[in-house]
Amino acid sequence: MRLSPALAFAASLIPLPALAQYPGHPRTTPPITAADISARDKAISDDAFEGRGPGTRNGEAAAQWIADELKRIGIRPANHGSYFQPVPSVTIKLDGPASHFTFNTPQGAMNPNFPDAVTYWTPQFAGTDVKVKDAPLVFVGYGVVAPEYDWNDYAGVDVKGKTVVILINDPGNEDNADPKFFKGKAMTYYGRWTYKFEEAARQGAAAAIIVHETIPAAYGYQVVRNSNSGNKSWLDSKDKNASMLPIQGWITLDTALDLFKRAGLDYAREKAAANKRGFAAVSMTGEALSVDAHSAVAHLRTRNVVGVIPGYQHPTDVVLFSAHWDHLGIKPDVAGADKIYNGAVDNGMGVSMVLELAEAFKHDKRPRRTLGFLFWTMEEQGLLGSQYFAEHPLWPRDHIVGVLNTDADGPKGLARDMDLTGNGQSELEAYLADALKTQNRIVSPDPEPEKGGFFRSDHFSLAKFGIPAISPGGGTDLLVGGKDAGKALRDDYTANHYHQPSDEWIASWDLSGPVEDDEALHIVGDTLANDDAWPGWHDGSEFKALRDKTMAGRK
Repeated sequence: MRLSPALAFAASLIPLPALAQYPGHPRTTPPITAADISARDKAISDDAFEGRGPGTRNGEAAAQWIADELKRIGIRPANHGSYFQPVPSVTIKLDGPASHFTFNTPQGAMNPNFPDAVTYWTPQFAGTDVKVKDAPLVFVGYGVVAPEYDWNDYAGVDVKGKTVVILINDPGNEDNADPKFFKGKAMTYYGRWTYKFEEAARQGAAAAIIVHETIPAAYGYQVVRNSNSGNKSWLDSKDKNASMLPIQGWITLDTALDLFKRAGLDYAREKAAANKRGFAAVSMTGEALSVDAHSAVAHLRTRNVVGVIPGYQHPTDVVLFSAHWDHLGIKPDVAGADKIYNGAVDNGMGVSMVLELAEAFKHDKRPRRTLGFLFWTMEEQGLLGSQYFAEHPLWPRDHIVGVLNTDADGPKGLARDMDLTGNGQSELEAYLADALKTQNRIVSPDPEPEKGGFFRSDHFSLAKFGIPAISPGGGTDLLVGGKDAGKALRDDYTANHYHQPSDEWIASWDLSGPVEDDEALHIVGDTLANDDAWPGWHDGSEFKALRDKTMAGRK
């Protein structure tokens, strides 16, 4: 008998140890409770899953655990009888000791230490070796080409075969940002590191190096280091990513200061110029980059987990709840005794909250529309699992009503609000606002728009295809302590636990906030699943035209 693609994929996975070696499934109840969320988070962030690295034996065991949990609570498989959507991908791991990264300067060679002073990699996988030789350095400011803002950092300069040095975030994002200049402090997609590499490739550069600064990046260099110095994954492609940059990377600010000084440039002065209209790219005279990147390349077997509660009246119209199941795995070279990145908040919490919603909906009256529960792989590698789903959806895009994504809703007490990154774009926000009114709460605008949170979680993959998608976060105006207490919790997590081994489950967590957030999402989902409305995007959103075109051809 010929196996279906999903079953063939499952059969090809590395055999897993006996399930007894993994956490069991907790006893839970249909109501949304702190005890249930905590129990699921404890299980999914257990050391046994070794940080949920996609494609690893123990990471994929975590995906299996989620599928088994869906089955246990009565949620049906969503992909033709399977709880999995295979995501064909490739993993590339730079061999640091066998690779070489050198800035040649008039004062001699600079060999910044990998990964502490430079983190670099190649997305190309036609072979194990990718080389860049004597590629002249050009400072291109923020590396942005944005016609709608009348901005082009590449105007008048040819960077083909060269190395571009780039600032993170948007022009004008720091200090007293003018809201009429780009979006002021609110990051646009032009500020994201992913865009900067994409644009550099379109310009024909051989390499692109981003200068890390904590405030405009919105995270410390340790996040860059930890996220990019191990296995990096990419969706499989016919051209083996030949259209992408040969070399991508980041350098620390100290490394950049030295590099600019050796070129006879003042970093602060050049950065100031890059924030003003009329900026022209600057050749870093006498400096060039040579890289010999030797990597291990392997095809990766990983999968999204997909479950469904079929609707009784409009079963082909789907309201989706989602969260990413993956994290950073194990990093043997990280300082300290703990090498496992458990990701209890990011995103064991999101997984637990979506499972809690699935169980609650299973015991509700059957919805008119279908409810889908999706758990993405490879979010930490650039939203790849959700990107693959968006490119290969299990339902036609014009039948997906909307997406409610949950990512790292941290433990906290009750709040007067619920934050929303990228607020002001989607009509889904009105549904959330109505749900929060029943709790005497409000939607708060993104408290940190400069961090570009809208572009950093899986809902963005769906939004890029015009599908209305939001990713509400926990509130920051806490009933006890107010906004100062909420900010202190957020800042502590970002500085001390985000993408670090210390992101672990704690029994004493106060989860009353996530419970109330989950209850609000339940109200939104129930409303959408039993309505005939099709929420869209507000005027001025970059996603509106695509959705309108998609829905105009709806059958």
